[in-house]
Amino acid sequence: MVSGRGRLQVGEQAHELEPDMGAYVVSGEEYELENPGPEELVVVVVEAPLENVTAIDPSRRTVRYADQPVLEAGADREFRYLVNQDLGCPDVTQFVGVIPPGRAPTHSHSYDEIVYVIDGEGILHLGGQERVIGRGSAMHLPPLAEHCLENTGKGSMRVLGVFHPSGDPASRAYESE
Repeated sequence: MVSGRGRLQVGEQAHELEPDMGAYVVSGEEYELENPGPEELVVVVVEAPLENVTAIDPSRRTVRYADQPVLEAGADREFRYLVNQDLGCPDVTQFVGVIPPGRAPTHSHSYDEIVYVIDGEGILHLGGQERVIGRGSAMHLPPLAEHCLENTGKGSMRVLGVFHPSGDPASRAYESE
């Protein structure tokens, strides 16, 4: 959830939604999103193939960012998991990352990554090219693609990241010095 408040209905279960919240719906499940208003409801939906079937506890379908522990993703970057195997999702990892002003080393991961900019501005360095990014920008980073998100703003950049298959934002297949 990026902004607004709403409700996620999966089967007979209703789950209240608020900003900075992750939700997990198993591939093939029918669901409805409701926006009671008056503000706009902005939700980022990422779909991934279901490879490992596990039972989900319907009472744990949503996770609040504020309730998750802070983890390190490099010297000055941090993240918090929203959806991963702890929630019953072995195929995808969803997290919110905080990037301070500056540029981290170029690196790559062994998994597919989708990144959505929640807040902030910067530059995506990917494949020798640069692209200006800001709130609402979304990008796909294929496995082993060397990349870097540079925060060019004065405050922190916040991003929503999704990995498939499941992974760790701090892991690197490659990192420059």
